[in-house]
Amino acid sequence: MNKMSRPPRRALLATTAGVALAGVTSPRAWGAADRPPNFVFIFCDDLGYGDLGCYGHDKIKTPVLDRMAAEGLKFTQFYSCAPVCTPSRAALLTGRYQIRSGLTRVLFPGAKTGISDYEVTLAEALKSAGYATACVGKWHLGDQPQYLPTRHGFDRYFGIPYSNDMRPCKLLRDEQEVENPAKLDTLTQRYTEEAVKFIADSKGKPFFLYLPHTMPHTPLAANPKFAGRSARGLYGDVVEEIDWSTGEILKALKDHGVDDNTIVAFTSDNGPWLIRGEHGGSAGPLRNGKGTTFEGGVREPCIVRWPGRIKPGRVVDRPAIMVDWFPTFVMLAGGKVPQDRIIDGCDIGPVLLGAGKRAHEEFFFYAGDTLQAHRSGDWKLRVTKPSAPATTAAAGKAGKRARPDATTAASKPREDPVMLFNLAEDPSETTNLADKHPDVVKRLMDQMAAFEKTVPAPTTR
Repeated sequence: MNKMSRPPRRALLATTAGVALAGVTSPRAWGAADRPPNFVFIFCDDLGYGDLGCYGHDKIKTPVLDRMAAEGLKFTQFYSCAPVCTPSRAALLTGRYQIRSGLTRVLFPGAKTGISDYEVTLAEALKSAGYATACVGKWHLGDQPQYLPTRHGFDRYFGIPYSNDMRPCKLLRDEQEVENPAKLDTLTQRYTEEAVKFIADSKGKPFFLYLPHTMPHTPLAANPKFAGRSARGLYGDVVEEIDWSTGEILKALKDHGVDDNTIVAFTSDNGPWLIRGEHGGSAGPLRNGKGTTFEGGVREPCIVRWPGRIKPGRVVDRPAIMVDWFPTFVMLAGGKVPQDRIIDGCDIGPVLLGAGKRAHEEFFFYAGDTLQAHRSGDWKLRVTKPSAPATTAAAGKAGKRARPDATTAASKPREDPVMLFNLAEDPSETTNLADKHPDVVKRLMDQMAAFEKTVPAPTTR
């Protein structure tokens, strides 16, 4: 781990003032109460864009999440920063594209790298603002002690430090192993119980609950109460149990009198693992899935609820992205966003409250270390080398342990080296317009090149 002679994180948080972002609004101007809001962030693993009832699935029943969308808002164009686990989580918790932290590939047990001590996590920024913090679920930013959640701003941790198909599949409490192998069929239930207990213990102060579910990443396992209940088989059982879990969280917020002052966000780290067949999810109308930078790999379901603040039943059809949560939550908390580094996220508080849109609509998508796609407004450019398709991105440097995170070759339409799509007219990315709009291709390529110049040597590899 290379700290590069920089000041400690605590000092950075104590000395920063304001935020170097466009369109920042004061939390008080957003109508925040005297006590800043609590944050509950529910993060699924490999959940597809089309896997929820409110996103069109006709077999998986998600009444809690459907009601949550009716009581809050639903994004139709919310993006992850990566089509696989580790880089997506790095981007979420730092507010920075994963290329800046070096966490561009999936980490495996015993990896000698992880989240750098230089990075300021969302938990650290909120903890400095007086928040209680807990991580319950899958971490996947390094399993060595110096990389665990308790070393990066979380007061508590309970979960599996990587994916559940990796061995040993151990369950930790804080930094101690409590179960090996973890009993997967009761895992979602136990995560829920831990989360509810944290809400009860923290109701007297602002809190941040980060609940990154292990499921529906394979191998799938559902509690006996849910097994066989869904019309979509075991995958549907697992998603319906996550729906139940979300209901328990919302109930706990009401029972402890903090519902009206709590923002609950629900989304996924990347798209569905399509090669898993019946054990994988659905991207709905979107092209491809996990492991690719097509829409099915990076566009996610996203629901946000904040009673009395977010107007019920809203549908937000303009894009936002995972790195936005860092500056948004920190600003709502009255905290400080570091100014000594590039923060890629934008404050989307005004978007949540219906008072504006994202400061800009420029988004960048990496496959491993390679900048592969760029969305600018309604245009999306995807550039690949024929000899190195994105389908191998998830494998990283894992060697024989890796499995490709993409669809089967037989199910894939042709992938040209340069592909341009108008997502407003063609969200399924069926028609390549690169030959018809060379000026747009050049403009977006120039923007990609300009972005890459902002990326210094990362602090962790």
